[in-house]
Amino acid sequence: MPPRLSAVERIRAQIDELFASQQDLGEVLEEVARLSVRLVVQAAVEAEVTEFLGRERYARGERERAGYRNGHTELTVKTTAGPVVLERPKICGTTEPFVSRLLGKGVSRTNALEALVISGFVRGLSVRDVEAALAEALGPEAALSKSTVSRVCQVIKDEFDAWKTRDLSEVELEYLFVDGSHFRMHAGAPAEPVLCAWGVTTQGAPVLLGLAPGASEGHDPWAGFLGELVERGLRSPLLVITDGAPGLIGAVEVVFSNALRQRCLVHRARNLLAKVPKHAQAEVKQAFWQIFDDIDAEPGEQAVAEARRRAAAFAKRYRDRYPAAVACLTDTLPELTTFLRFPREHWARIRHTNLIERTFGETRRRVKVIGRLPGERSCLSLVWAVLDRASRGWRGVIMTPAGVRLLQELRRQLHHPSRLEGVVDQPVTTAA
Repeated sequence: MPPRLSAVERIRAQIDELFASQQDLGEVLEEVARLSVRLVVQAAVEAEVTEFLGRERYARGERERAGYRNGHTELTVKTTAGPVVLERPKICGTTEPFVSRLLGKGVSRTNALEALVISGFVRGLSVRDVEAALAEALGPEAALSKSTVSRVCQVIKDEFDAWKTRDLSEVELEYLFVDGSHFRMHAGAPAEPVLCAWGVTTQGAPVLLGLAPGASEGHDPWAGFLGELVERGLRSPLLVITDGAPGLIGAVEVVFSNALRQRCLVHRARNLLAKVPKHAQAEVKQAFWQIFDDIDAEPGEQAVAEARRRAAAFAKRYRDRYPAAVACLTDTLPELTTFLRFPREHWARIRHTNLIERTFGETRRRVKVIGRLPGERSCLSLVWAVLDRASRGWRGVIMTPAGVRLLQELRRQLHHPSRLEGVVDQPVTTAA
């Protein structure tokens, strides 16, 4: 590679080389994401230098400001894609020092630009949109070559199209997590939900299963989404973990009628604390989690009974001061304790939907940079691109021999629902 190429040109060349290589597509996209962060930030810094000196690299003629470029020093910037090494330009012979507005002297993180480049690659899945997103923010110097942008967009489009129609008959689930998050997809329209499903297989491995737009989070959109997964071969899980949305709950009960359901404890804690004065929320929050944490009883009826005993103590303690908060707990206690019937080593993972919540938060952070996405397909592509990358780092669950036996027994019971009658729907009693 010629030594006189700028840092920006060298990064572009590395991206071109990656897409021309025969490496695994997943590895290529990961590395392109990291290089893209470098490209955008490096281009922005170089543009600052050009503005400061009033001329491009190696430009001759009248100078607007005394001084000249004199190499670079390395600077490491922390990003969610990992540490990124940049080349900070050194400027000599000036009457005043050059200080980057972007990096300053001690800046070590560039969330906004990182968000811009990652979302830009999948915004609309078109060369024009990607080039416009970068050029509008940083000028034409930040734009990738048309051939590289085109390859990036086409790769993402092909991968997403294949993923959303793939056969699911080989996926055997123990746990299914379903949740939705709202994104602004259309001009002049309110934010609309993207429905998401991911699971943990019988081998303990996490798997991202499906994404779809929904006009709402009502029963029909959820039933259609889950039904489409079943049509593609997905078998019923043992346990479905959801929030408290009535439409979602109703759809789960119809589509996966033989599965048990766990209500997300984190969502329910928020609901409960919303009914408590701010000055008491820390105390009540601690008491809420003490109901479910550190239960030593055996999984199954003993563990559920212990949680119910603790819930009764919670109700006795707070029913006079915060009756609405107590009702928020006791009215849904059976579906809050379902996870206790499963292997102990899985409890921390299957009692909430936090994993997908955090990843959706990361997606929203990236979308925020461009305001709104230009359409439904672009939104789904962005969410998929972020979730697909994130899911490679998700942890599954450990499958021990004892845990596998317990899961097998639960599956046998669920094939004969009469054995569970009166067990999962017992009402909670509060101490007098």
